[in-house]
Formats: sequence, C-alpha cells, structure tokens
Amino acid sequence: MNSTSDEARSIFVTGLKNAHALETQATQIIGRQLDRLENYPEVAERLRLHLEETKQHQQRVEEILGSLNEDYSTIKDIAAGFMGNMAALGHTPAGDEILKNSFANLAFENYEIAAYTSLIAVGEATGNASRLGPLRQTLDEEERMAAWVKEHLREVTQRFLQLTEQGAKADR
Repeated sequence: MNSTSDEARSIFVTGLKNAHALETQATQIIGRQLDRLENYPEVAERLRLHLEETKQHQQRVEEILGSLNEDYSTIKDIAAGFMGNMAALGHTPAGDEILKNSFANLAFENYEIAAYTSLIAVGEATGNASRLGPLRQTLDEEERMAAWVKEHLREVTQRFLQLTEQGAKADR
C-alpha cells in the first residue's frame, strides 16, 4: 500500500505529533529520575545520555513535521509532560524507587519502540520513505536504551539489595 490520500497523511502527521508528545513525556520522566538518583552513578550516566538523545528525537520529529508544513501539538506536549511528571513522582515514596523506575523505564522504552515501529510503517505506506531516516535512527536509539535497561536490571537489583543490607539509602 502506498497511499498519499489526505486521510493517510493525517494519520502520519498525527503519529508524528504523538511521537513528539511521547518524547516530551520521556524528558520529564528522565529529568525527575536524575533529580533524585544518588547511589546508582551508572544509571544516572546512561539516563543523562538518553536525555540528550531524547531531545534529539524531539528535534528530528519537529524537522519532519516542518517538512510537511505541520507543527507539533502544544496541548499534547503539555499533557504528556504532566503525565511524565506524575509517573516519575509516583515512585518517589516507594522504598524501592530505583527498582520501580527501572521497570517503568524498560516498559516505556518498549512502548516507544512500538510507537516508532508503527510510525515508520505508516510513513512507508504513505509515501514518506524519504523522511524516515531520522525515525529509524530514533528507533535504533530507543532499542539500545531498552537493551541497556534490561541488561543492567539484575545489577541494579543486586546493588539495591547490597545497600539495603548495609542499612544505606538504597531506594535511589
């Protein structure tokens, strides 16, 4: 299917606006986690790197939207940013905040992977193949982040247990 109808274009543009809002949410979630991380320097380092990638993801989406004479949705971004803040703050009272954040990060990265995979498929189907390189780069970065979180989950859990047994602050 290679559809260039107004409806198909609208689906692609909506997907791009949703991706931009998703990256706004990711920025808020990562920022809140970085504000609170104390005992997991490797996690903080990787989150800082991914925060910079996330800002690039937003920029890429903005450029694609601009090439289509469209703009991102401020309303969606505000709502997604609020949701990101609430999601991140929801784990703060937990005695195992670092673990809950790690679980949520893995889930969120996989959600982003699904969203970009679908958006790329829509772009291919709507004749926007020339605009998909940046989305594929973003998808690759999201996949690498998800793999990193998954690969380090055992280590983070063991560090949490170690700090807890030592009577140290282990939650973040």
